[in-house]
Amino acid sequence: MSDHPDVGERAALDNLLRSFLLAKVPGITDLRIDGLVRLNQGFSRENWPFDATWSVDGAEERHALILRRDPLASVLQTSRLLEHEILTRMEHTAVPAPRSRWVDDTGEWFGRPSIILERHGGTCDWFVLEGGTLGYDEPTRLDVARQLCDLLASVHTVDWKAAGFDEILTVPTGSPALAELDHWSAVLDHQALEPHPELAEAASWLRHHAPEPAAVTLVHADFKPGNTLIEDRRVTLLLDWELAHLGDPVEDLGWVTNPVRRREHLIPGVWEIDDLLDRWESQTGLTADPSAVHWWRVFANYKLSIISLTGVRSYVDGQGDRVFTDGRNIQRILLTLIEAAP
Repeated sequence: MSDHPDVGERAALDNLLRSFLLAKVPGITDLRIDGLVRLNQGFSRENWPFDATWSVDGAEERHALILRRDPLASVLQTSRLLEHEILTRMEHTAVPAPRSRWVDDTGEWFGRPSIILERHGGTCDWFVLEGGTLGYDEPTRLDVARQLCDLLASVHTVDWKAAGFDEILTVPTGSPALAELDHWSAVLDHQALEPHPELAEAASWLRHHAPEPAAVTLVHADFKPGNTLIEDRRVTLLLDWELAHLGDPVEDLGWVTNPVRRREHLIPGVWEIDDLLDRWESQTGLTADPSAVHWWRVFANYKLSIISLTGVRSYVDGQGDRVFTDGRNIQRILLTLIEAAP
């Protein structure tokens, strides 16, 4: 028996990749797959980087790629086809995002819905602003913090109509805040194993205090250092677009400044929430209304609670082998934020 339980899966996936590429890339010969391995990062998708080498008319080509495949169970239910369409349109913007090469939306080729992206160099460092694995000094970390803020602002200033995002994403006709609340409340209804009165109370508060949008923009919806690549002290790529939608840009501000994620985005005494919001406003020309930011912080923890419960449901149903908590610590923060609402 192998000491590495993924060896058989890796060999099978190697064969599937060969069959797929031979079918999708015209005229290739001498196809070789190297370095295929499953990364530990990522809670919602399997990530399999690999190098593909082939020849076309006698000329050898080498491509750095990564396969993102739906797991047997996930904390997020999203579409690989939509992710492919989003990334295809991102190519026509100034926001650095991976190029999507192919999509298997039905799982016909890879057993489960999958997408193959171009792979880029760089380091994914969730806690780069704390020092993280890169170990940058404070001035460099401050520069990276500003780069991250500017990157988020660049998402919110995309001309989404010119890029064609209205062809694939729902354009809010009413309140973007209520649209997101309705979406995640429906997820909760589907995934919850038992009643959650705390979340019902939070949903009621959110519904009765929904803010007007600062604008309707492209929203990333999972912005964090852990979804970027950094190379030579520069933030070079924004990853994981599966939750992107059209909505209120302040949603992303609530996400990055909520107490659960705050340490990833701030440098105590050097880069605080006001610094981040001030720079975002200067980069976008939009206003981050304090009460709206607070509402979206509450919503961020409502959403995180539901994501945790989805993970619990997957484990209990025997669809996943990763143990998740039921998010009660997040719910406590959620209720504290509601009590502190301006």
